[in-house]
Amino acid sequence: MLVERLGSSAAPSLARSQRDTETVQFAQAALEAGKREGLQLAVRARYVALSVIACLLLAINPAWDQLYYVALLSLFALIGWAQVRVGRVGVSRSELALLFCDLALLTFVIVVPNPFGTTHWPVAMQYHFGNFIYFFVLLAGATLAYSWRTVVAVGTWTAALWTIGAAWVWWQPDRDPALTARIAEAVGGDHRLLALISPTAIGFGLRIQEIVVFLIVAVTLALAVRRSNDLLIRHAAVERERGNLARYFSPNVVTELSKHDEPLKQVRTQDIAVLFVDIVGFTAFADVRSPDEVVRTLREFHGLMEQEVFRHEGTLDKYLGDGLMATFGTPFAGPRDASNALRCAQAMIAAADRWSAQRTASGEPPMRVSFGLHYGPVVLGDIGHTCLEFAVIGATVNAASRLEGLTRELDCALVASNDLVSRAKLELGSTADAFASLIARDPQAIRGLERPIAIWTQPRA
Repeated sequence: MLVERLGSSAAPSLARSQRDTETVQFAQAALEAGKREGLQLAVRARYVALSVIACLLLAINPAWDQLYYVALLSLFALIGWAQVRVGRVGVSRSELALLFCDLALLTFVIVVPNPFGTTHWPVAMQYHFGNFIYFFVLLAGATLAYSWRTVVAVGTWTAALWTIGAAWVWWQPDRDPALTARIAEAVGGDHRLLALISPTAIGFGLRIQEIVVFLIVAVTLALAVRRSNDLLIRHAAVERERGNLARYFSPNVVTELSKHDEPLKQVRTQDIAVLFVDIVGFTAFADVRSPDEVVRTLREFHGLMEQEVFRHEGTLDKYLGDGLMATFGTPFAGPRDASNALRCAQAMIAAADRWSAQRTASGEPPMRVSFGLHYGPVVLGDIGHTCLEFAVIGATVNAASRLEGLTRELDCALVASNDLVSRAKLELGSTADAFASLIARDPQAIRGLERPIAIWTQPRA
């Protein structure tokens, strides 16, 4: 008794753990695809930006010394290429190092004067060109491919490097003190104006303002990246649920269920077609076969049957060892549920005959498969407490199972109730090819039903 209680209490936890594991796997796959796509998009954007900046530099200042900066732009392109090569989901030291190289190289380009330039202004003149805005290009690229933590790191590293650059400039000697003295004499005692136009003015206030604004933008973008990643994980969970639905329902039904899942939660009664399939004599077959051969045979059989269920817009309700149960009209009733079930059973018979012939040709014993079909009212709804199951319950289900068992007595491949055949004739017309192989039989007493029901059979090939 204690073991039973432990088993029953552990089952929901195990199911939740399995669902969580599947969600993580789907999320990792989604993040991997998103990271790869983001990196490729970021490097394309980088190439376009670098091309535009190169053209802009030559257009604003058409001089030979600008080729120095064009050459440095090629280093940025090389770093972008390397980021795509080493990019992966999770913490990657090589990616972080490349990001830092990006920022360090940009700081060097902005702060250090062009060694091939013809002018010899003070180093602080570099700040007068307003090139800090190019850091935002790198920050924007980081949001396309990296986590929110990395975006915050980009903001922090930029602030640190920019501070180090300002300190380095402050330590540099004045290259042209005479020019500085003339400008100071021209502005007189207006220290604010001197701080704006002096070639040696670093403008620490403006530098602090640039850092603060950049950090604010970086944190804001990081929040946006985190939100998009959360949405991506939720989407992965939805795709996992959609994948789980695809194991049971046909693709068109999965599309509907992905839009609204309320039909699964509503307990109701509706008319559906029920199909039972079973391999005749499989227990005796399995007793003298190895476990691997038994499982392989079942997988082959289930694969063939499952394919026909989905092809005929049915729902795979459950596997029953060497058989299965399928329903037509769940969770949504359709205009051809009965005829779809009949055609599915006939397609299964043909597939089972081909499979059996292939086994015989390869020296394996043949397989006989039997089918039972019924149409009528059932109760639909979720059952269970923690681990829910979409259940189909009622006398119609039991009758379909009994009809499948009746194939042994009547030595036929399929037994279908007159209720199902009559409904299928209304859907298709009585002259349809699906009814050509059916033979009307006398009413049969079915355990669980109050009175005998008329049946139709289809002989074996």
